[in-house]
Amino acid sequence: MTTGSCLCGGVAFEASDQIELRNCHCSRCRKARGAAYAANLFVPKRSFRWLRGEDLVITYRLPNTQRFGNSFCRICGSPMPRAVPTRDLVLIPAGALDDDPKIRTNYHIYVGSKAPWHEITDDRPQYPEGPPLA
Repeated sequence: MTTGSCLCGGVAFEASDQIELRNCHCSRCRKARGAAYAANLFVPKRSFRWLRGEDLVITYRLPNTQRFGNSFCRICGSPMPRAVPTRDLVLIPAGALDDDPKIRTNYHIYVGSKAPWHEITDDRPQYPEGPPLA
């Protein structure tokens, strides 16, 4: 079981299954996370459960985009999980995890638009745009 919460403790969640952990370097994710990239854990919707504070989570959907959104605790602003509208998945910002998910980064996406001041130093696969299609 992987658990997580927000900075103020008002929101908590858990997930029993994980699919992958990927680092997204697109400009939208950088702005949403205030970091060089967004480390996102993906889990099946069926394995995700809010433990408390679901009503404190606000989701901002960027207009004219198919998938992008940003969910956060309305009290402390911590990035929080959100459902992926085009898939049966929940995206969990890895920074919101309270414990080790026991999974490591699978790959980097949108490295074609990564921050010029950031250097990727691991040996994980890098894709100029989105993830490879399965």
